[in-house]
Amino acid sequence: MTSLHPDRLLPADPGTRDVARRLYAAMADLPIISPHGHVPPEWLAEDTPFTDPTSLLLSPDHYVFRLLHAQGVDLADLGVGGAQLDEAGSRRAWTLFCENWSAFRGTASRFWMESVLADVFGLAESPSAETADTIYDHIAAALTTPEFRPRALAERFNISVLATTDDPVDSLEHHRTLAADSSFATRVAPTFRPDRYLEPVRPDFAELAKSLGAAADIDTTTYAGYIAALENRRRFFKDNGGVSTDHSHLDVVTLTLEPAEASRIYAAALAGEASEDEATAFRRHMLVEMARMATEDGLVMTLHPGALRNHHIPTFERFGADTGHDIPVGVEFTRGLQHLLSRFGTSDGFQLILFTLDETVFSREIAPLAGFYPSVYAGAPWWFLDAPEAVRRYRGAVTETAGFHRTSGFIDDTRAFLSIPARHDMSRRLDAAYLAQLVAEHRLDEDEAHETAIDLVTTVPSKAFKL
Repeated sequence: MTSLHPDRLLPADPGTRDVARRLYAAMADLPIISPHGHVPPEWLAEDTPFTDPTSLLLSPDHYVFRLLHAQGVDLADLGVGGAQLDEAGSRRAWTLFCENWSAFRGTASRFWMESVLADVFGLAESPSAETADTIYDHIAAALTTPEFRPRALAERFNISVLATTDDPVDSLEHHRTLAADSSFATRVAPTFRPDRYLEPVRPDFAELAKSLGAAADIDTTTYAGYIAALENRRRFFKDNGGVSTDHSHLDVVTLTLEPAEASRIYAAALAGEASEDEATAFRRHMLVEMARMATEDGLVMTLHPGALRNHHIPTFERFGADTGHDIPVGVEFTRGLQHLLSRFGTSDGFQLILFTLDETVFSREIAPLAGFYPSVYAGAPWWFLDAPEAVRRYRGAVTETAGFHRTSGFIDDTRAFLSIPARHDMSRRLDAAYLAQLVAEHRLDEDEAHETAIDLVTTVPSKAFKL
């Protein structure tokens, strides 16, 4: 990794590559809009210095540590699951990463990490057992300087909008701190994520309902109170800058229960007596209720289904959730969402962005839905699919049916703060390459491609997320 090639991810054909270079240049330096991600807002609100390379670049990045785990590295040695490593442990974790650098060949994680090391830290060395200490020391020294504080990096990265993902009972104090600070230009928006409050199958559902009621100051011992509390917290998020809600269940099947039946199941759930079938029906009913609320409060609804959470039970029991072993499953959208879209698909102001981990549905279901319903947008490749080849497949699968303007714009969906510019740069290069191919095939004029390139990083995400 002596340097990053300026034409990485651009077409190999010289003529097409020249067009792609011009298109990429038009959008390369435009501000980053990151409307869905997981960066903790307190990092920016408190502007606390990052402590060490491992806790910043390895421990929170499931793309990285899951692949190291596949190589036989113990997650405990990487500080996964909230474990605090001392300096020796942090350095050892970094060495393990560098010793296994070859495992990342051909992965998107390598593209992002190379960009972080070279573009953010100015490093020329490739990770290896021999360079591990040198790279670690360089990064650790940089992190002690003002230029590498979170706010300085957000400004350097030219992030205009950064959305976080937040619990419905969160006070959003960090968001208010940032909104009140005129010296900080990045707009940091909370995202309402009610997943666990909509799943009566959870053993802690009654406790969660109680905490929801406390946050809203509404009695949630009844179904009516529960609904009112959710509506209240959604308004609270919107009043504090929120623009969207995020829903990540196993499927997107939707149905509507009669009020009496919904109330009965809710009461059973509070008592710990709801069956699994009843709990599933209630959650599917509540997805429709979330859409109904969206038509009233205007928050954009995003669906991120299809991850079987905590696949490896021993790892979950040892390290907790979000520790690298959530695995995709197939999802069906057309029939599953028919009920919801029949009710709200053409409602004024309703916007629904569909993401998937099952790319077989891009052309078969999501693009046709986005190509008919004015409310539906085809979400960008997400999680395991936000990688070069999958992004290329997405563009080919979606664009011919839905066009460019029925998509969401790129979603980095990351906790790895320093990789945000690298991820968006990857997307911009791939979009430039795709547009250049259309120009080379005489399917677009270059001026149209130029206009579209700019739209994809400005007006497209702004429209999809009501920014």
